[in-house]
Amino acid sequence: MDLHELPSTVMRLMNDANAQFHKMPGSAIILRYIKSSYQNDPFRSAIELLLFLFAIRYLLAPKYSTQKTKHVALTEEEIDELVEDWTPEPLVAAPTKLDELENEKRPVIVGPTGPKVKLSNGRTVTNLASYNFYNFLANETLKDKAIATLRTYGVGPCGPPGFYGTQDVHIKTEGDVAAHLGTPACIIYAQSFSTISSVIPSFCKRGDIIVADSSVNFAIRKGIQISRSTVRWYNHNDMEDLERVLQRVTKEQAKKPLTRRFIITEGLFENSGDVVNLPKIIELKLRYKFRLILDETWSYGVLGRTGRGVTESQNVDAREVDMLIGSLCGPLCAAGGFCAGTEEVVEHQRISSASYTYSAALPALLATTASETISMLQEQPEILAGLRENIKSMRAQLDPRSDWVRCTSAVDNPMMILVLKPEVVASKNLNIEDQNQLLQDVVDECVTNSVLITRLKSMPLAIGTNPRDQGWQPQPALKVCVTTGLTKKETEKAGIVIRHAITKVITRRK
Repeated sequence: MDLHELPSTVMRLMNDANAQFHKMPGSAIILRYIKSSYQNDPFRSAIELLLFLFAIRYLLAPKYSTQKTKHVALTEEEIDELVEDWTPEPLVAAPTKLDELENEKRPVIVGPTGPKVKLSNGRTVTNLASYNFYNFLANETLKDKAIATLRTYGVGPCGPPGFYGTQDVHIKTEGDVAAHLGTPACIIYAQSFSTISSVIPSFCKRGDIIVADSSVNFAIRKGIQISRSTVRWYNHNDMEDLERVLQRVTKEQAKKPLTRRFIITEGLFENSGDVVNLPKIIELKLRYKFRLILDETWSYGVLGRTGRGVTESQNVDAREVDMLIGSLCGPLCAAGGFCAGTEEVVEHQRISSASYTYSAALPALLATTASETISMLQEQPEILAGLRENIKSMRAQLDPRSDWVRCTSAVDNPMMILVLKPEVVASKNLNIEDQNQLLQDVVDECVTNSVLITRLKSMPLAIGTNPRDQGWQPQPALKVCVTTGLTKKETEKAGIVIRHAITKVITRRK
């Protein structure tokens, strides 16, 4: 073909193609769409063209076989050899020397738990290692009502609350807790530990901001881990540091899309025993527009005139706390936990909280027990007054009189945390392992003298990429749990035994 005829040939072919295109049904609509799309947004037309070419490429691509590849046949000898060579990874970490020593000497209780318990070696000891603060375990009225509930409802509902696990006693317990706290609504969970670790990820998601106290307990840390939120830590119970962190977060988020922001702390700290400054935190959360998640696992049933917790003891309206989490076990001698708040907060958890949605509901007899113990605390404030008298008696024997330990717990906290004084640690040149070993020797000495106490255990490795979070551990300490099941004289005697055991163990260490 002559080069001079090429342009005319190309034009003729294009005209023929254009004529054939216009003969197609709907060609005018397609052409109008392309012109309009290109005119309004050329970039969009390019993206649509790429997607169209990708679809054609996908349809024309060769098919892949979905059949499984043939496995290699092995003889019995080869299978046995592979099995012998395989070494499974351990489910738990290897025990340390301290763990092995502690396991060898660990006391085993035989029979029911109470202020006085019998060990497997036949010895009867004073039990200051359980959370039976009000000795509700020995209350015959509670036992009778629990047995009656058991005969009516059976052992357990055998199903999650959202399916067929909810019973009238559960609704009553939710109403009792909400009425006790003064909140609009409440939801109860079957396990105490998984309550806070399920509530946090129900509301906190990836991209949200969490500002948390650096010494929160392990259940809270697991909830923070599951949420995958961005975490900022502030120094334990340091309100100035908290305000500094809130200011920094607010400044960082000023030009970013709006996201949810939470403050998470405890009412009564499990790892140190001291109490939160709730009025100040309420002030800061309102000023910087954060939501507050307050874990009252250890303060509900303990603090306040009727055991309502830190909100009652510090004169704070519970409705100012966005999510108030507590436990129904421990002081209340039942099981499970709860989250109190507004109707919207509670109803959201019924379909989005993993522990509530996928776990069997709380056994009816334990729900009844929780309702009854809450009623007893409200109607008989002398129960709490008796406990606080015993706390004073125990503290009088330990904190001011001991040259070796000090109590970091709040005045009304029946779970007394005793740590070695800084000058003792410095003079004896004690590292963390030495302190744990020394305190374990104190525990063993107390058991020898018929008083059962325990140690504050270290937490598993914390989560997150923040080195401050990874390395935080509670200070080694003794844990002494006071109970009204003992008289004032018996409590003082047990305190003297503990004080003498501490003195004996520390003075013989060179």
